[in-house]
Amino acid sequence: MANLKEIRGRISSISSTMQITRAMKMVSAAKLKKAQDAIVMLRPYSEKLQEIIQNVNSSSDPDQVSIYAQKREVKKVLFIAVTSNRGLAGAFNSNIVKELNIQFQNNSQYEIEVLTIGKKAYDAVRRNRTVFSNESSVFDKLSFDVVSNVTETVMSNYREGKFDEVYVIYNKFVNAATQDVITEKVLPISMVETDAAETQVETDYIFEPNRNEILDNLIPKSIKTQVFKAVLDSVASEHGARMTAMHKATDNAQELKNDLVIFYNKARQAAITNEILEIVSGAEALKNS
Repeated sequence: MANLKEIRGRISSISSTMQITRAMKMVSAAKLKKAQDAIVMLRPYSEKLQEIIQNVNSSSDPDQVSIYAQKREVKKVLFIAVTSNRGLAGAFNSNIVKELNIQFQNNSQYEIEVLTIGKKAYDAVRRNRTVFSNESSVFDKLSFDVVSNVTETVMSNYREGKFDEVYVIYNKFVNAATQDVITEKVLPISMVETDAAETQVETDYIFEPNRNEILDNLIPKSIKTQVFKAVLDSVASEHGARMTAMHKATDNAQELKNDLVIFYNKARQAAITNEILEIVSGAEALKNS
C-alpha cells in the first residue's frame, strides 16, 4: 500500500500544479487583451510617421542630411535586446538570446555592446558581453516617456560617435500562438529613395517653417516610437507566449494525471485481488485441516 500512497501523492501534486498553470493562463489571457490593443493602436501611427518622414525627406535638401541618417564607418555596434523579467513563457526569451548570439557571430568584426530591456536578456549576456545598460525596470511602469528616456540615452551616445549602428531585437506579436523574432536597425535610419513623379503627387504640401526643421523634429520622435513599438510588441508577445505555454502545461498535466489515475486504479485492484486470494486460501486451509 506504500506504493499506492506514493501515487496518490503524485496525483495530488499534479492537481495542485494544474491549478497554478490554469490560473497563470487566465491572468495572461486577461493581460494579453490590453497589450494587444496597445500595439494594434500604435502600429498605424508608427507607420504613418515613417511615411511622413519619407515624403518630407524626398523633397528636402540632399546636402543637409540629419545626423541620425548619416552613414559612417562601422566600428562599434549596440544591440537593444528586449525580453521579459519573468520566465514560464515557452521559448519567448530563449529565442531572443539565440538571435542575439547569431548577431554576435555575424558582427564579430565589430566591437559590440548590449542594452538589455528585461532581466532574462541581462542574465544571459552579463557574464560574456559588455552590457551598456540594464533597463529592466521599464516594465515596472511602462509608458512612452519611460522608454523615450532610454532611447534618448542611446541617441545621445550615437550623436557623440560612441556607436555607429544600433539594432533592436524583439518578439513581434502576430497572434497569441505566434511571435516572430525581429532584428530592426534603429540607427542610422534608412531614407528610401522615391520616384520623383510619384513623390510630387503624394507630397504637394506647404511646409512651415521648412522641411529640414520638420525632419529634425520628426526623426527623433520616429526613433523613440520605433523602440517603444518594439517594447509593446514584446509585452503582447510575452503574454501570448505565456498563455500558450500554460495552456500546454495544463493539458500535459491533465494527461499525466489521467495516466496516474489509471495506474493507481490498476494497482489498487491488483492489491484487492491479492488480499481476496489470501483470505480464500486461508479459509480453504482451515477447512481442509
